[in-house]
Order: sequence, then structure tokens, then C-alpha cells
Amino acid sequence: MDPDRLCVVLVSTRNPLNIGAAARAMCNFGFHRLRLVHPYDPAFREARSAVGASSVLADAKVFATVAEAVADCTLVVGTTAIGHRQPQHPVKLLKDGAASILQALNPPSSHHSRVAILFGSEKVGLSNEDLSHCHWLMHIPTGDQQKSMNLGQAVAVCLYELARDTATPFPAAETPRASAEEVERLTAVLLETLHASEYIAAHSVESKEENIRRLLRRMRLSTEDASTWLGILRQVLWKLRSKS
Repeated sequence: MDPDRLCVVLVSTRNPLNIGAAARAMCNFGFHRLRLVHPYDPAFREARSAVGASSVLADAKVFATVAEAVADCTLVVGTTAIGHRQPQHPVKLLKDGAASILQALNPPSSHHSRVAILFGSEKVGLSNEDLSHCHWLMHIPTGDQQKSMNLGQAVAVCLYELARDTATPFPAAETPRASAEEVERLTAVLLETLHASEYIAAHSVESKEENIRRLLRRMRLSTEDASTWLGILRQVLWKLRSKS
């Protein structure tokens, strides 16, 4: 996915702090194209909430109308809390909507096409006129007690859903496995400790020792962990013998 082909469009946003929070969320998830339609406060570029996202605010483009803001986009998606409104567009839940957006962003033949996600003002959301520019709508499922979300949070949730399946996972740390010799050394000290503590009774020595040996090998200890346990058991064994 090319993140530069996704545009976040904030329509008639009233609070510059919400613009800053949206910009920060964009930076968090690797998106950088912010567009604003008739923002209420022209001082949004200095929003304190845009921690680490000043470049997104500095590069944000301001438009007079939604039509101008989405003119170069081939897919325009509006966000809605629905509420008491009767939608005139198809509505997709966030998970399905994100999948459709990713599909639109992925085709190699559409390198120059863009996708816009519209977010409305904090007070009334997107107007019917704003929605008339959308191909379909996307809804974030919320609880009945509070159906709408803060603007910055809504942007963050939508962008997370887009980014979560495309992010590069952290590589697993390479930890060398303990060798058979190291595990056997640990086994011997553990068995010695269990004998000293009388955990292993005389009549079941063989079966107990076999179980312990298998148990240690199922644990697939690293060299470091085997060494740590060996030190612990030697100290326990020394304490047991010093008291006898």
C-alpha cells in the first residue's frame, strides 16, 4: 500500500486541537496527506496536540469546498456515527470498509489514483451535501451510550485499521537454544536437588527421573535460561546440604 495515495479530509473542523490530534494519528500510522475544508480556526498549524506531526500540519492543504478537496480522488469514503440519520449511501462497518479501501489502494494499475476519507465537524459530522460527494460510508461500531467519537480518536481508529495488516512485524529475537549437553547438565543437578529434598521417593526413582528429563526437554530452554536455572539449583542444593 502506498500511504501517499490516501488523503484524510477534515470538513469544517472547529477545534484546532482536534486537527492536531488527527495529524498526530496520521504520523503514528504512516499517513501524511491532510486536507482541510473550511477549518474554523486558521491557527491550526500551531496546534499543540500535533506532537511530532508538525510536518503534516505544515503540508496540509486547505480548500473552500469538499468538491475541490476530493477532485483528484477516485474513491471518496465518508465516516458517520449514523445516529438518527437515515443513510442514503451503502454503509460498511470499519473492518469491511478498511478492506475495501486497501483494495482500492493496492492495484498496480492505479498508481496515480487517490482515496479520500472524510471526517465531519465535531458538532454535526458530515452534512448531507458533504455526503453527496461520497461513494459509500464507513461506520465505527460504538456503544449505545455514546455513539459518536472524538474527531482525533475516530481518525486514529480508522487509520489503525488500515495500517494494522500492512505493518512490518517486529523480528523475533534470536536466542540460541541450549544444547543437549547443557540440558543434561541441568537435568543432573535438578535430579540431585530433588533427591536431596526427598521429592523423589526411593520406590519411583526411575519413572520420576524419566519424567523430569522429558519435562526439561519440552521446555526448549535457551542457553541463557539453562545457565540461570543451573545456578539457582546449585544454590538450592548447597543450602539443602548445609542444613543436613
